[in-house]
Amino acid sequence: MLAKRPGFTLIAVLTLALGIGATAAVFSLIQGVLLTPPPYDDPQRLVLVEPALTVEEQGGPTPDWAAAQWLRWQEEAKSFEGIAAHVWSFSFLVSEDGSESLEGMRVTREYFDVVGLEPLIGRTFEAADTEPGADPVMILGHDLWLRRFGGDPAVLGQTLRISRQETPPTVIGVMPPGVRFLPSARASREPNYDVDALVDFWAPAAPTPEVLMRRFWSVVARLEQGVTPESARAELELIDARHVREEPDLAGTVPRLRSVVDFMNAGGRRILLPLLGAAGLVLLIACGNAAALLLVRGLQRQHEYGVRRALGARRFALILQVVSESLALALLGGALGVVLAIGIVRMFKAIGSHAVPRLDTVTLGWPVLLYGLGAAVAAALLAAIYPALRTARLSQFSMLSGASSKSSAGRAERRLLSAVTMIQAALTLALLVGAGLLIRTMGNLARVDSGYDTESVLTMSVTAVEGSWADFHRQALERVAAIPGVDKAAFAWGVPLTGNNWPGEFEIEGRAADDPVALPSRSVTPGYFELLGQQIVEGRDLRSSDDSEAPPVAVVNQALADRYFPGATPLGKKLWFPGRQQEAPPGMASRFEIVGVVSNARTDDLTRASEPEIYYSLWQRGAFSKHLVVRTSGDALSVAGEVQRALHEVAPTAAVENLKTLEQIRGDSVASRSFATGLLVAFAIVASVLTLGGLYGVLSLSVALRRREIAIRTAVGAGRGNVLSMILKQGLLLIGVGIAAGSAASVLLSRGLGALLFEVEPTDPATLLVVAVAFASVALVACWFPASRATRVDPVQALREE
Repeated sequence: MLAKRPGFTLIAVLTLALGIGATAAVFSLIQGVLLTPPPYDDPQRLVLVEPALTVEEQGGPTPDWAAAQWLRWQEEAKSFEGIAAHVWSFSFLVSEDGSESLEGMRVTREYFDVVGLEPLIGRTFEAADTEPGADPVMILGHDLWLRRFGGDPAVLGQTLRISRQETPPTVIGVMPPGVRFLPSARASREPNYDVDALVDFWAPAAPTPEVLMRRFWSVVARLEQGVTPESARAELELIDARHVREEPDLAGTVPRLRSVVDFMNAGGRRILLPLLGAAGLVLLIACGNAAALLLVRGLQRQHEYGVRRALGARRFALILQVVSESLALALLGGALGVVLAIGIVRMFKAIGSHAVPRLDTVTLGWPVLLYGLGAAVAAALLAAIYPALRTARLSQFSMLSGASSKSSAGRAERRLLSAVTMIQAALTLALLVGAGLLIRTMGNLARVDSGYDTESVLTMSVTAVEGSWADFHRQALERVAAIPGVDKAAFAWGVPLTGNNWPGEFEIEGRAADDPVALPSRSVTPGYFELLGQQIVEGRDLRSSDDSEAPPVAVVNQALADRYFPGATPLGKKLWFPGRQQEAPPGMASRFEIVGVVSNARTDDLTRASEPEIYYSLWQRGAFSKHLVVRTSGDALSVAGEVQRALHEVAPTAAVENLKTLEQIRGDSVASRSFATGLLVAFAIVASVLTLGGLYGVLSLSVALRRREIAIRTAVGAGRGNVLSMILKQGLLLIGVGIAAGSAASVLLSRGLGALLFEVEPTDPATLLVVAVAFASVALVACWFPASRATRVDPVQALREE
């Protein structure tokens, strides 16, 4: 029966395929990112013990835990099976043809038992591995093992040439695939930090008496069976309260427990759940279209059903036929939808790696196929339920006497088709408003004055893993600056929009010593501000003479000058790390004199106004790993190869990685918004096509079923304008009700997008008005064609047919 009407079949299948493909693609992302549990044993009982500031300490940076605290928890807490500490770390696998950066974790001996990880080969850490003077050992991540050692089990017992380690560590194990980081808040501003990355290595860590009170540890714990996070937190607070009386230096923070699974899913949930809702709306619109097509087809086949009943077919057999045809359509649509979903997911993975965390975990396997099958069956039931029930209710006599190709649909059927169209219009308007808000957001971001020039700027992370730090960096700048096409070059720790800076507390001259302020700081070489197009507003720039032999200096931005030196100059003022009377550690300055003020820039986030920040001279406050920033006279990437060769000529083992233009970095910083915008716009376009097609179909059916009425009106004197107006009014009614209902629906969807919006409210009336007018205008065009056809009805021929 479907083969006899290929046009109907093709339209129905494509309609369902679009809806099923959209939702299956987004579901595959959710299945891979949110529903796939981390590779830990019973991960639901794993919690992060995060520090929060007490009321008295609000305003300063939040420190991590001191070893003295979590060691006490290990001894006294009864709510946990185990407690372990960890810190994020990075090193470099040294190679003569360029070293490779490695991200890893330094963990206490209990760590693997607590999180529930068993090595694929080898062993975990033992007590002897954490003893002072023990030979260094290391456990490799599965991805690094495959990438650098070809998955060879003989890697066990080998030593690795690792930067900043005099004694090469010995490999004692390899972990299973898919293991990612747990957070280390203290390290979150480091250039190499990526909490969603796969762990490259684990090294043993143990607190020494010298570092018991230093707050740099992060803590993970496994709850006992049946223990709630709330009761476990209360127990830790009681232990801390007793401990603080003995060690007042540990005051100021309280524990907060957070599920490891919730932490890992937070970033993906923020972007994927609103998109799943949008995809679900597309599926509902597609199902509505399919239901309308099946209903119209049922009206056209009413006489056929009557003949079948007269020949002895039972009602159940007719219902089964309608449902079977719907199921066949839906399965065809589901199969095509899965094919579309596979293509869409591959596109997602190609363009969305910076937008969706852990996108590499998304696979195109049975979950997507099963979801497509389930969605197809659901779509078949939704689309077929009314046509099937209608067929069951009709009597044999009514089917034969009143069901011909020229008969009219009942008022109930016409109302149902109109209701479906209005619902489709409402859902489409909601999608269009959401897309409009995100488009406005991207426009607002594009117009943001960042305070620096991103055009023709190349960046790369550069690390000298061996040799003289100062010699390498000075020679590197000289070599790179001499390359044809390079205008300027500078090193910088804290390139804009990379998330890198040193957070810390400072005492400011003119403020009380017991009132430090939390400020981010960066470190750059002379010429950096000129390279980025930032202006020195007051004082001077950093100089090459501002080196380790010169008094420590700093440049602050205009925001800092305005906030802490209103109406006065900050030049000559001093900045101290807390405890200005204390002697600084060897090689570290504790006091800096402000020598210049630089113009403001949005360095952390384009959506946030400039905040106070400090810039040091890199020659006075160095960084192991940092960025080389190069301004070119042409295409920035065209000189990348020459720059890499120049750096390796200075030091063959130098690590040169993460080559990106500053424009790409800016794009990565808004990747989640760009991804959501593109997806929602695509969904809105698909929904609009389906809805306008449905509107066209309803009005075309109305014209076909009202031929006799139109003929009579024309015969008694109605002009073309009257007929045109009659049909357009019907279309306007459908559009108007849909827009009214869609305005309310758009508020719900837009609130789900709130975290992605910038300088536009979820209830923005201008966006709603523009979208509603544009949608109504296009919908009127869809109404015009069937209305125009109605004016061409020949009254004589129409009445003769009756």
